[in-house]
Amino acid sequence: MDIDVRGPRFGAAVTTVVLAVVLITGSAWLLAWQTLAFVLGAAGGVGRSPYGLLFRRFVRPRIGPPTEFESPEPPRFAQGVGLAFAVVGLLGYAVGPEWLGLAATGAALAAAFLNAVFGYCLGCEMYLLVRRVAVRAE
Repeated sequence: MDIDVRGPRFGAAVTTVVLAVVLITGSAWLLAWQTLAFVLGAAGGVGRSPYGLLFRRFVRPRIGPPTEFESPEPPRFAQGVGLAFAVVGLLGYAVGPEWLGLAATGAALAAAFLNAVFGYCLGCEMYLLVRRVAVRAE
């Protein structure tokens, strides 16, 4: 079943704010929260992530029904990519080196910002590239 394209963008906007605060404060606890959000989004799809639930409960009723839909697989894959960067960032903040935490969090922030502001999902594009390469390999 396809998903409302505005949901992942809303999630990316919240993720952008959370990751920016992580970079400003160096909070490993806040990055742990974002890591959990990525786990839930990657495991259950973006609609089951905390930000997807917020979107469905509070935002979508106020902005009306969707007019555009997308396949759920690319955003779900993107959550997995975000999860990988968040885990690396968490390791950097928790056990060092700190620059690793900063770099991984910054990379995840850049990707979330691109999706939130421009609707360009790097993880989704990676998913499509992986699919094309897999089909050619068969």
